[in-house]
Amino acid sequence: MPAPAARRDAWVVGDMTAVEAAKQIAGRNAAEYVVDGMRVGLGTGSTVHHTIVALGERRPDIVCTATSLRTHELATSLGLTVVSPDEVGHLDIAIDGADEVDPALNLTKGGGAAHTREKIVAAMADRFIVVVDASKLVEHLGPFGIPLEVLDFAPAVVAASVQRLGATSVTTRPDRSDNGNLVMDAQFGDIADPVDLAARLSAVPGLVEHGIFTGDMVERVVVAHSDGTVTERTH
Repeated sequence: MPAPAARRDAWVVGDMTAVEAAKQIAGRNAAEYVVDGMRVGLGTGSTVHHTIVALGERRPDIVCTATSLRTHELATSLGLTVVSPDEVGHLDIAIDGADEVDPALNLTKGGGAAHTREKIVAAMADRFIVVVDASKLVEHLGPFGIPLEVLDFAPAVVAASVQRLGATSVTTRPDRSDNGNLVMDAQFGDIADPVDLAARLSAVPGLVEHGIFTGDMVERVVVAHSDGTVTERTH
């Protein structure tokens, strides 16, 4: 399918900041990849929120699955059909945001603590499209920190294991994930090899999931800029 045409700020309303307007543009632009008959994974976050709103306005004949309780609630409130991942089984497309994107399309995700469900949904999809504003583009992953979902059983043991992998600090958020688990953030500074770190984090017992999504999962990144233009990054 060809890329949607670049657009300017026709959808932007009110007194939005440039970043808020860019998020709206990116999210709505990504919604144009969805057509009748698709099974669609809906991500979580402030940018993909606008994708869901656009789909709710257009109401294509689609079946969706959601990566978080708040996404499920938003999508159903807009009249979209939302079922569990097991019910849908396989997805044609998943659309989600990111907290960081590097030049190889590696991602940091998990600012909203939904990264475990987001990674499951992304892996179910033939196409994974990421929507961001330009402020999320980085030369190296790391400044945001790496979100971790961790079991209650031995969180200090998990944190120590993560520090042995090079984290300078591991902190625990006050809120839990939708799965009821602890959410931590590990600071590694600039990450030279996110693919290697992702594999090492995945091997830590008690760490349910981490927020590095490797670039091989991603088809394209839709980037909205503060001047109202949209560009795309692909491999």
